[in-house]
Amino acid sequence: MSAAFQHADSPADRHPTVVVIDDVAYLRELASLFLARTARVVTAADADEGLRAIWRERPDLILCDDHMPGVGGAELCRRVRQDPDFDRIPFIMLVSDSCAAARGAAIRAGADDVLAKPLSRLALVESVSRFLAASRVRGLPRIEMEVPVTVTTAERELAGIVRNVSRGGAFVETDLPLTRAQEVSLRFRLPGSPVVIAPSAEVVWQRNRLASRRDHDGAGLRFVEIDGQSVRTLDDYVYEHTPMPTEGMLR
Repeated sequence: MSAAFQHADSPADRHPTVVVIDDVAYLRELASLFLARTARVVTAADADEGLRAIWRERPDLILCDDHMPGVGGAELCRRVRQDPDFDRIPFIMLVSDSCAAARGAAIRAGADDVLAKPLSRLALVESVSRFLAASRVRGLPRIEMEVPVTVTTAERELAGIVRNVSRGGAFVETDLPLTRAQEVSLRFRLPGSPVVIAPSAEVVWQRNRLASRRDHDGAGLRFVEIDGQSVRTLDDYVYEHTPMPTEGMLR
């Protein structure tokens, strides 16, 4: 068996398959170690080997580094998304911690989630487990809030309210006429935090209030370009405000 395709020791019939693509051997080994109890791991050292592994293994998830010689992670993700046989496979991208532009490129290429390097075991296992869950409930934990936000489009700027937030996006109440797939700029602070969160965001869905209900007008937004400090601030805030499971729910 080629050294480029190392399998974890876990039996294939007990775990889903994850293809890990990274040109750095240490990071491939680290990801394999972190995921050993979660999935059967197959590794590849570059995009070409990764594509062969994807074709051969038909994996349940792809984890790929953004920065590789030759074809980078964003371009590989774009190719996978253009293939109808693999376009629905969850794709997680690893990017440099502070590189907002790399995060944006990953999202625009079709990545389902973006994780920062250095690689966090907790973040990696949480993200992979969420996508591999049998229920396929893939949404990130969201925290309800009511904080002011400035929403800016190419044409105008208007105040709004962030009604809930996750590390990956937010629901924003606004009277701006937004359309699906449109990119906007946001600027807001989390309650009690001095850090200004100022990502670009893509409109994923819209909601217009009807006379028969009390829902807020606004849009579900997915963060596109966002810096590493802001992601860590959001992660910490969501973690601190997510209710812990009750004792009866623990297994």
